[in-house]
Amino acid sequence: MGVLFVGIDLFPENNKVERFLSADEAKLLFEALEQSKAPMLKYIVPMLLLTGARKSEVLRARWRDFDFEGRIWTVEFNKSGKVRYIPLSDGVLDLLKRVPRFEGCEWVFPNPETLRPFVQIFYAWDSVRKKAGLPDLRIHDLRHSFASFLVNAGRSLYEVQKILGHTQIKTTQRYAHLSQKSLVRAANAASQALPMLQSMPDKAEALPLVEVEA
Repeated sequence: MGVLFVGIDLFPENNKVERFLSADEAKLLFEALEQSKAPMLKYIVPMLLLTGARKSEVLRARWRDFDFEGRIWTVEFNKSGKVRYIPLSDGVLDLLKRVPRFEGCEWVFPNPETLRPFVQIFYAWDSVRKKAGLPDLRIHDLRHSFASFLVNAGRSLYEVQKILGHTQIKTTQRYAHLSQKSLVRAANAASQALPMLQSMPDKAEALPLVEVEA
């Protein structure tokens, strides 16, 4: 007979944990994807990482949603219930050129056996992340990683908000600490460019306008 737990609060699920891919980890992930027995996964995962889109948005993407000339992906069914527009980078355009097309199929990343969107990709993903030595990497972390790439490249939080489709800026503020690191690097770059720093005296006595008491 099963045991019922009534009136006991469950531990809250922590969806705020952020995990970002490093360049080395991304390389390991792509190497594992090339060895995956799931043929569409090597296109789905890079699409997630290159656009910051949600898993459901990628799995249900249709060819008609893409304006290749205008470089816009129109996402009609998203978490906010509103239409949003994702810019298509050079990397995304190159990826979509390599995605195999199936005659009469409107879906970009269908299950090759059914030509319908995947219901779930967890088991294939779990196998790949473990092979890459990244067992703690979640699919949603690819979205976090995309945001971190943007911020570390000097893009503003406003731009990150628009691309990720956050309805409130406070959701994007979780990446503010990355922005601060980017600003520090920028400040360091400016200081390194000043030749005066190379000739700064090591001792106060060397400064001609400073009198040092004996």
